[in-house]
Amino acid sequence: MLMTNPRIVLHIDLDAFYASVEEREHPEFKGRPVIVGADPKNGQGRGVVATANYIAREFGIRSAMPISKAWRLCPEGIYVRPDFLLYAKASHDIMLIIRKYSGKFEQVGIDEAFLDVTDKINDYEEADNLAGKIKKEILNTEKVSCSIGVGPNKLIAKLASDYKKPYGTTVVKPEDIKRFLNPLPVRKLIGIGPKTEAVLKEMKIETVDQLGKADVKTL
Repeated sequence: MLMTNPRIVLHIDLDAFYASVEEREHPEFKGRPVIVGADPKNGQGRGVVATANYIAREFGIRSAMPISKAWRLCPEGIYVRPDFLLYAKASHDIMLIIRKYSGKFEQVGIDEAFLDVTDKINDYEEADNLAGKIKKEILNTEKVSCSIGVGPNKLIAKLASDYKKPYGTTVVKPEDIKRFLNPLPVRKLIGIGPKTEAVLKEMKIETVDQLGKADVKTL
């Protein structure tokens, strides 16, 4: 009987991508909160935050936040209008790097991609090493960092890539799936937005473990 390797999928997620590209283009931004989005106009601007670097996030700034609120939280930040042509070029160059590691490549948006490396490596230890190699090449070549999740399917890999940011690697083997998933907030699951999260919270369901134990008919 032929033995087959367990499926191994990587999800590569570029860290605070727009802000990272701006920092790459403007070294003077390094070490300062950078917010990409609408013009704040000294707190009177309309529009939202597209993304913010991790220093800005320490002030509580998040994507889709009104730009006026971001200004109130961090008036000393650097506010940059988006340059989508610049980001598209950076994304294209980075995706060329990623896709060479496997013929099974799927880009998801401008800053994410999946790789199925099942036929390229033998086990999850090799997958961890490969993730490190990809991260280093992207950082050294394009001066942008990424986080990588490794798992037996796309869902687990995507959740894992968000687990340690920035520039983190999280490996979830098949036997570790429940231990990894159970403590996570249900909001982390793809398809559960704020409205569904609120409904589940009323049902006393706040973690993946609680969701898994809930009565299907009740759900």
